Amino acid sequence: MKARDLTILIGIIGIVLMMVIPIPTGLMDVLLIINISIALMILLISMNTNDALQFSIFPSMLLITTLFRLALNVSTTRNILSKAEAGKVVHTFGSWVAGGQIAIGFVVFLILVVVQFIVITKGSERVAEVAARFTLDAMPGKQMSIDADLNAGLINEMQARERRQKIEKEADFYGSMDGATKFVKGDAIASIIILIINLIGGFIIGMAVHGFSFSESINTFSILTIGDGLVSQIPALLISTATGLIVTRAASEGNLAHDVTMQLFRYPKLLYIVAGTITLLGLGTPIGPFATLPFAAIIVYAGFRMQSNLTKEQQAQDMLVEEQEIEEVRSPESVISLLQVDPIEFEFGYGLIPLADTQQGGDLLDRIIMIRRQCALELGLVVPVIRIRDNIQLKPNEYVIKIKGNTVARGELLLNHYLAMSPGFDDDSIVGIETMEPAFGLPAIWIDEATKERAELLGYTVVDPPSVVATHLTELIKRHAHELIGRQETKALIENVRESYPALVDELIPSILNVGDIQKVLAKLLREKISIRDMVTIFESLADHGAYTKDPDILTEYVRQALSRQITQQFSHNGDTLRVITVGPLLEKKIAESVQSSDQGTYLAMDPVSTQTIYQKLNEQVNKQIQSGHQPIVLASPTIRMYLRQIVERTMQDIPVLSYSELEPSIEVQSIGVVNL
Repeated sequence: MKARDLTILIGIIGIVLMMVIPIPTGLMDVLLIINISIALMILLISMNTNDALQFSIFPSMLLITTLFRLALNVSTTRNILSKAEAGKVVHTFGSWVAGGQIAIGFVVFLILVVVQFIVITKGSERVAEVAARFTLDAMPGKQMSIDADLNAGLINEMQARERRQKIEKEADFYGSMDGATKFVKGDAIASIIILIINLIGGFIIGMAVHGFSFSESINTFSILTIGDGLVSQIPALLISTATGLIVTRAASEGNLAHDVTMQLFRYPKLLYIVAGTITLLGLGTPIGPFATLPFAAIIVYAGFRMQSNLTKEQQAQDMLVEEQEIEEVRSPESVISLLQVDPIEFEFGYGLIPLADTQQGGDLLDRIIMIRRQCALELGLVVPVIRIRDNIQLKPNEYVIKIKGNTVARGELLLNHYLAMSPGFDDDSIVGIETMEPAFGLPAIWIDEATKERAELLGYTVVDPPSVVATHLTELIKRHAHELIGRQETKALIENVRESYPALVDELIPSILNVGDIQKVLAKLLREKISIRDMVTIFESLADHGAYTKDPDILTEYVRQALSRQITQQFSHNGDTLRVITVGPLLEKKIAESVQSSDQGTYLAMDPVSTQTIYQKLNEQVNKQIQSGHQPIVLASPTIRMYLRQIVERTMQDIPVLSYSELEPSIEVQSIGVVNL
């Protein structure tokens, strides 16, 4: 056993022996001073800890100091009753605090007991009880948060283990504090009982045993009783205060002094209000200005100094940030940040800055939030954050939309005008600047405010510039949604499904398919604008068929069939009839014969002449449907659908290609055109 461990062991045994073995008065003085020193040291440590767990031994120290204090009470009581003496420390406290008047000493002692027992001890006990209850109730949520961070890769296994251990220690600490506060409460009650015993017993023993007169007995034992009570209550009050400090420290990043100076004096201007109130108090009341004006002047000076210090600290911090930015630019590693490519960027010329500036009435940021919500509802895709910046290299009214650093669209806006699209016929009274609607490529004109109302009355579709940008951005996100979903985004969607359907996800991943396989299927669905919001149905279909094939094209076809109700409702707007362009038998046979197999899967190998013929025939039917006001939809058999889609998407990407197995039996299919060779 080490000497340190042996010292603590001997000290605990000595405390117990003090209760039964008489202690000389000289040694008693030393022990009382040690008791005061320990209590003061505990209070100072409690004030300087940043975290309650830094003083996790406090509940045990509370028990030891309480036991030590009670042992001293027993020893001093024995000396008072047997010798009518308790040492210089007790006598000094009794005579010095009382000031020669016994009644004053009793009042001071009772005040200390009341403050400790009713105010500090009661409050600390309640705070410790509530903290223990809340800490235990919050443990499951904290554990789940740690597991979520670990699964998301935000922390490693070692960090997760350290955080779990901290949570367990917090629960143990506050649970121990809940019980340890009872020691302080019991000590206050014991002090009152010992006071009564010393006082009444001393009167009787002083006259019966020591032969004191009534007045001598009252005077002697009152001073000794008050001194004994004070010399024990002052350390008890210090430790009670330390207990309150420990259990009331919450949401703190520093010690008590740091928190007080940083939080209490964070607003130096408020000190001027305090100084003004004190000044008015002195001028408007009988207190007088001589008592208040000096203190008000000190407060004003303190507020001025603190405000100056805060200004200097802010300037120093700004300079430090600038120096760090300059240093980062100069460092060789700074080029690494340039390798980061934003998923979506919206750049605009300086003339379009009011679109994004909220102080000038711009609501582009709010519209982008609504776009992300709309895409989440319609496509089931979490659109990444859209980077918005101005670009002086662009024309003043020009904007550019980029996907992964590459420009996919550009357009021009006139902020003081409106974009008007004709209802099918032009009116000569509506004049403006001719342009093209950027989202759908329709002819349009920019009109001014005065022409807007007349254009709306004539049936024109009139849109303001922010709506033009929002529509263009929305359509581009839908068109390039398959480029925005990668493995990391797919993993986030998988974890979202795992929260509600853990059995489904555990069966599918990774035993049947990995994240990359699922990402390919989701990208193919989004490429044809099929919503992936119903992830449960998608995963169910992949779990059913993924064990037989890993080909993403074939898996996508199975998923589309599982989403038949969703696909039917998406393309049949009236809900009961679907007008389609069907594929003739000769064309289906030609495509089926052109399918070749390889080790990598199946692919379409068709000669260029046949491919060009299919383009021409299909284009004729599509143009007929557009002219008649119907959305062109191509319907093919399930065996050739994906191969026909490969042909169509090269020139007509927005034309949907469906199969019979993707439609609900209740829907009525009406063929309004046939594509054949």
